[in-house]
Amino acid sequence: MQPRSTVAAPALPPFDYTVFGGTGDLALRKLLPALYLRDKAGQVADGSRIIGVSRSPLSPSDYRAKAEQAILQHVPADERDTGLIARFLERLDYVPVDATSDDGWRDLAERLENPPAQRNGAVRIFYLATSPGLFGPICDQLRAFGLATAESRVVLEKPIGRDLASAQEINDRVGAVFSEQQIYRIDHYLGKETVQNLLALRFGNSLFEPLWNANHIDHVQITVAETVGVEERGGYYDQSGALRDMVQNHLLQLVCLVGMECPISLAQESVRDEKLKVLRSLKPIGPDEIGGCTVRGQYRAGAVAGGAVPGYLDEPGIPPGSGTETFVALKLEIDNWRWAGVPFYLRSGKRLPAKMSEIVIQFRPIRHSIFPQAAGELQANRLIVRLQPDESIRLHLMTKEPGPGGMRLRPAALNLSFAQTFGGRFPDAYERLLMDVVRGNSTLFMRRDEVEAAWQWAEPIIDGWTARHEMPKPYIAGTWGPSQSIALIERDGRTWHDDEIPSAAF
Repeated sequence: MQPRSTVAAPALPPFDYTVFGGTGDLALRKLLPALYLRDKAGQVADGSRIIGVSRSPLSPSDYRAKAEQAILQHVPADERDTGLIARFLERLDYVPVDATSDDGWRDLAERLENPPAQRNGAVRIFYLATSPGLFGPICDQLRAFGLATAESRVVLEKPIGRDLASAQEINDRVGAVFSEQQIYRIDHYLGKETVQNLLALRFGNSLFEPLWNANHIDHVQITVAETVGVEERGGYYDQSGALRDMVQNHLLQLVCLVGMECPISLAQESVRDEKLKVLRSLKPIGPDEIGGCTVRGQYRAGAVAGGAVPGYLDEPGIPPGSGTETFVALKLEIDNWRWAGVPFYLRSGKRLPAKMSEIVIQFRPIRHSIFPQAAGELQANRLIVRLQPDESIRLHLMTKEPGPGGMRLRPAALNLSFAQTFGGRFPDAYERLLMDVVRGNSTLFMRRDEVEAAWQWAEPIIDGWTARHEMPKPYIAGTWGPSQSIALIERDGRTWHDDEIPSAAF
């Protein structure tokens, strides 16, 4: 096993991370544990503060107790250190604030204007872990109370709106307070280690880039599967659905990284310019193509991980007869020279058999075989980038079986397992992205024109579904979605890559 790099991360300036929605699920499950782990790694400078903000009438000590419980629940046991947790909790503060009124804002302003010592070059960050409907009002109040300075930064959680018009309205209101350079629209999928490796794989090796086009690639599959249902998010999810919640942001961003041209450098605007070109090259799915290029599904009662689970309509907060999709499969095309004629098959859903995210690059078969039929069936090469779990990059090749008796071929994989190759624990996506905001590096965040270009492509699909007045196709929880999603890809003579599902996902 190769040792991990011992190069130290560059020192970061002290910061104030003010987390709106500080008592919510995202803050407690992801943000606070990520900030603790960065503190443990030595990346949180002395004098830094994390200030939770919400309407809940908590004291700072109450909030620290909630944060401690969240760390104990969501941080791996071998990463928990009693002394370091105590140090981290000392950095936490809490201010009750009502985003829709003036209540609490003066208290927050006083807290931010009275920093502790050791504050040279401190960065002020506002993380809006709230519903998108509050993004505008919060930014208005930040301006009204003098908290939005020229050096401040604001982080917006997805989704940015529920359609193009609402996304533009949010961008306008936030943009009236903060410049585009101060706005960080976060998509945590872009912070995953394996997603970052797509750039290294494509542009750091002479092997793949000459083959990364329609002449050599037959099709691309992107799957993001979850075993969970809507959990406590039923009210939000029923107003969203799988396309708004996953495809319009996460999956389209993965399409961008697979399909983009080589940027002139890794400078943030160069990378985002190339992603935007992909979004603007997506071939529209018109009303006549909705039935053949899209599938909507909704899970029914079934079994996942050996346990019975209810159907979507029986989940808390879901209205009777809801037509919201919990699964979506799409066939899309990038209408440019590199990708003309290469279909991208996307699918994402809840209550599927495994929690996994992967990208499959299926190469074209060889044009002519010199091997006798008895040698076995030749299978086309396949590159599989596993984002989670068990992050890896695998290249499937045809090889000869060892031994005498003639030529017998079988597929085998060259497997780059991150855990086996590099060892140790890797920072998760939020750890990377939270610190990138402190650094002022927006490469892995979405620009306004990216968000709006994604909505311009996705919105006609939603409108087409509405016009058809069709309910989502049912599928049993614990299966790979409705049968129509299988037909979507098999009509083209292809099949979903469902083998090699990691046992850890069950």
